[in-house]
Amino acid sequence: MQAQIALHKISLYAYHGCLEQERIVGNNYEIDIRVWIDVSKAVESDDVADTINYATIYEIVKQEMMIPSNLLEHVAGRIIKSVKKEFTQIQMVEISIAKTPPPISGKIAAASVTIRV
Repeated sequence: MQAQIALHKISLYAYHGCLEQERIVGNNYEIDIRVWIDVSKAVESDDVADTINYATIYEIVKQEMMIPSNLLEHVAGRIIKSVKKEFTQIQMVEISIAKTPPPISGKIAAASVTIRV
């Protein structure tokens, strides 16, 4: 029995970007992360040990977001690796990271990257 466990609109402030100013001033980020797992055991047991603890996923996202990177792709890749290392039963991960707003001219709400592995 496959299920998707998701955290939506995680809001964090971090220091990512190719521009030096982005690493000094920082920016707001919004993260969505989804993991797919088999929940057959959890459905019967009602035990968090048989599923994915989403509080732990949040802590991983928060920790990795605090490490500055030039690219959102790099941050997303680190988060995916860390989540899959912590929870080996994960079958697939999808993460979207949006910089809100990006430091470019024009009226743009966000620039984002989405990776699914």
